Amino acid sequence: MTAFLVGHATHPDWRMALTLAAAQIDGARTSHERSGAGPLTLGFVYFTDAYAPHAQALLDALRARWPGIAWVGCVGVGVAAGGVEYFDEPALALMLAPLPSGRFEVFSGAHPLSRIAPYSALVHADPQTPDLSELIAEMSDRTLSGYLFGGLASSRAGTLHIADGVWRGGLSGVAFSADVPLVSRVTQGCQPVGPVRVVTSCERNVVVELDGQPALPLLLGDLRIADLDDPRQALPRLRATLAGLSQPQDVPLARGGQFGTDVRVRHLVGIDPGRSALAVAEVLQPGMRLAFCARDVQAARRDLVRICTEIRDELESPLEPALQAAGGGAPEAAAPRRILGAIYVSCAGRGGPHFGGPSAELRIVRHALGDVPLVGFFAGGEIARHHLYGYTGVLTVFTGGA
Repeated sequence: MTAFLVGHATHPDWRMALTLAAAQIDGARTSHERSGAGPLTLGFVYFTDAYAPHAQALLDALRARWPGIAWVGCVGVGVAAGGVEYFDEPALALMLAPLPSGRFEVFSGAHPLSRIAPYSALVHADPQTPDLSELIAEMSDRTLSGYLFGGLASSRAGTLHIADGVWRGGLSGVAFSADVPLVSRVTQGCQPVGPVRVVTSCERNVVVELDGQPALPLLLGDLRIADLDDPRQALPRLRATLAGLSQPQDVPLARGGQFGTDVRVRHLVGIDPGRSALAVAEVLQPGMRLAFCARDVQAARRDLVRICTEIRDELESPLEPALQAAGGGAPEAAAPRRILGAIYVSCAGRGGPHFGGPSAELRIVRHALGDVPLVGFFAGGEIARHHLYGYTGVLTVFTGGA
């Protein structure tokens, strides 16, 4: 299989942006066809919220320009292609793939999966959907590997997602059969500011005790806040503090003291000095692990480089079989492989400015992986395996023979 084709552009008029992006794809399509590759069958489209009111017209135009291609994607406050990020400007990013028929199936609430046995799936979702975490877990259970990747649409003008139609609410995306090899990794963006503790008493999303002790004094101790009498000192620190949560069976910390893959970062949403308790943005259960944390630019950069290096080394090493998804799956042949295309979903709270400049995050990815076909978007929450994350990046590559 040949590499995927990518086009991207920014312009006040979505029609002109599509024309510019399509010209890039059509320019590369000639060599694609000369190589004897199969027909282009699946398209990924990500666009910033300036184009959200024109989503149906955009999808109609994509279908007219490339008949027979199935389309998936969503709106984001930012989109990415190659080593470029588009924030706060009208832009779109396209990627076309020549996946053989029968190896993928587009799905939505109106069109559930029926034709393939899904092994993994790219999922886009509306963040306003009730019980979203449960829906993601149910979708994960429907795949043979249990591996999902993707994110929540993000927009300042209404969220929507694309799956051979324009949808609001629920989940949509594309499922892949077991013979579409993937390698996927999650990169964390926060660093613990205190030890990992066990939730020993809680009431829904209210943490009453950690390690058998009142939760609020432990938080204040980790932040070195003497008391709450001086709001000018306490409030800025509290607002910048988050909670990293994990299940009892998960490994909360990886090398270097950074969060492991299964840690989900959630906001602190309130404190109760009267009960010495605090509230987080997730329903808790006794036995869960919790570590207070904060966003850390240098830790985020190191972890992003780490996952890119892991992916590259896994594909280049003939001694280690490439897994179809992080965390397990049927191994491919123990031979070097190459990246055909990639999808990167990053938190809307990350992006270039957080990493030090325009397009800085995607430039790290490009420097580490090389100039591979890549598109993505900046999400209101990231999806990997059966988890809904925050402040992370999810990098997934489609692979083929070297």
